[in-house]
Amino acid sequence: MTYQMDSTIRRTALAATVAAAAALGLALPVLAQGNGLAMLGTLAKGEWTIKQRGSKVDRKICVKSGAELIQLAHRESGCSQFVVEDGASRVTVQYTCPGNGYGRTSIRRETGALVQIESQGIQGGMPFQLTAEGRRTGTC
Repeated sequence: MTYQMDSTIRRTALAATVAAAAALGLALPVLAQGNGLAMLGTLAKGEWTIKQRGSKVDRKICVKSGAELIQLAHRESGCSQFVVEDGASRVTVQYTCPGNGYGRTSIRRETGALVQIESQGIQGGMPFQLTAEGRRTGTC
């Protein structure tokens, strides 16, 4: 009986904390797994061209799930990700790559084949900032 009551009190306290944070407009990070980041799943699959502002070199990547757009500066696997914002037209993810830095990326969906990307952080001990447009340009 005591365990059930303690569990009920904890759930109620957690619900109150989440409600208070939402009322204040605070984002509560959650793991970037499961059903989160649904907006990325609405993007067209295939080859995407990333045009970084201030650079003459375009980059092409194969998008299968949309998550490939999160870590443009850190292409390695093994990075932990936390969802900061998971909206219908915008997602923001903060990630950490052990031994190679971290980043925070925001992706705004304009259409299923066009997004705006902003990312910044540390890679290899040096700061980076990326502002780019991603557009589906073919198949891969």
